[in-house]
Amino acid sequence: MPKYLIACLLALLCSGLAHAERLKDLATIQGVRSNQLIGYGLVVGLNGSGDQTTQTPFTVQTFNNMLSQFGIKVPPGGNVQLKNVAAVSIHAELPAFARPGQTIDITVSSIGNAKSLRGGSLLMTPLKGIDGNVYAIAQGNLVVGGFDAGGADGSRITVNIPSAGRIPSGATVERAVPSGFNQGDYLTLNLNSPDFTTAKNIVDKLNDMLGPQVAQAMDAGSIRVAAPSDPNQRVDYLSIIENLEIEAGQAVAKVIINARTGTIVIGQNVRVQPAAVTHGSLTVVITEDPIVSQPEAFSGGETAIVPRSRVNAIEEAKPMFKFGPGTTLDEIVRAVNQVGAAPSDLMAILEALKQAGALQADLIVI
Repeated sequence: MPKYLIACLLALLCSGLAHAERLKDLATIQGVRSNQLIGYGLVVGLNGSGDQTTQTPFTVQTFNNMLSQFGIKVPPGGNVQLKNVAAVSIHAELPAFARPGQTIDITVSSIGNAKSLRGGSLLMTPLKGIDGNVYAIAQGNLVVGGFDAGGADGSRITVNIPSAGRIPSGATVERAVPSGFNQGDYLTLNLNSPDFTTAKNIVDKLNDMLGPQVAQAMDAGSIRVAAPSDPNQRVDYLSIIENLEIEAGQAVAKVIINARTGTIVIGQNVRVQPAAVTHGSLTVVITEDPIVSQPEAFSGGETAIVPRSRVNAIEEAKPMFKFGPGTTLDEIVRAVNQVGAAPSDLMAILEALKQAGALQADLIVI
């Protein structure tokens, strides 16, 4: 791509749309992604809080295999009791474009019955990808945020999670993941939230700046963009494109209800058709007040306890409120707050509005 065109892009970038979002916040580049790594190893140096080897035989097996690599052979049938060793799984995320020699953070988690990994050190462990190749080597001292303590009488206190920890920069990258970033004459932008309006706005913005047919929408979530073949120019090109400000399309109107926590989220575009709503509660109180029945003298009767119940019904007087046509989110919240509706009441109101066909939004209960 000619340098003068990049200079023009920089000049046009300064005239971005107000109240818009950057392209880098709306989309990612296909093929530029992180990769997950996983490994299995041993944490040593624990203060008696390691695995109970009678219940986790794989810890002893792993330990014996490690010793054999150093020429040390455990006698057959030997009763090895390891209190300072724990079997762990290690997982990490390999960023895009990571190169050999760079370091990444790792998370270490106990897979046996170790009580705590606090104070432990991870021995050298290979981290593999989904293809079975080793991409990083992990080792180091753990940082554990929780702790576990107990007394002789069996009392115990645990703060946070002592059976998992992290090692900042605990793994060194040994192999780079192949990337198709510098291949071909096109790049594909994948929208984080597929939307036809957003895709159209991105295509229009890029074509207005770079010329017709430079960007083409493949669907609501993918856009193909022509890019220079030279790697250096491609980086400059993308650094400009990803900072363009794009008017994102408005999201679908949704109402999210979490019935377990009572959390309700109402989207900006939620509308309500004309409807009148009243919501109250009826409380029935039953009181048992038994009385004693005493017979007259010399009547031959017996004293008896006669049950007596009192039933009282109390109904809260909640005023009725009315939604006009095209009621907005602010008006919905204001009307509900005026009647003092609790989250559970609001859930019932929204569900009833949806059943009545007055709620113009997707009602999602999680």
